[in-house]
Amino acid sequence: QVQLVESGGGLVQAGGSLRLSCAASGGTFSTYAMGWFRQAPGKEREFVATIARNGVSTSYADSVKGRFAISRDNAKNAVYLQMNSLKPEDTAVYFCAAGRARLYTSRLVNPYEYDYWGQGTQVTVSS
Repeated sequence: QVQLVESGGGLVQAGGSLRLSCAASGGTFSTYAMGWFRQAPGKEREFVATIARNGVSTSYADSVKGRFAISRDNAKNAVYLQMNSLKPEDTAVYFCAAGRARLYTSRLVNPYEYDYWGQGTQVTVSS
């Protein structure tokens, strides 16, 4: 059983930056692909970014490409999401997720591919 705890959310003005962190415990972190999803009020949960076990292969939603960067530190059992040039439409609860990945380079973009989820952290971007 893997436990995931997000932190780093908050209120920021448009154009600002935030860095989300996700601390994992209870499993072998390096065997999981990691991802970030978000859910705005009244909307479905949507994919934001994913990073493979190798810490190099990544994928992003078109809406965040060029502004957000996902990274991981397998020694610290942590994954991060650096968010720059934030927009009001980025306002949402952000969730960290872990999915078992057989391949070292697998990137997981669908929620059903993930086995464990954090409780979420609120990000609010004011205009």
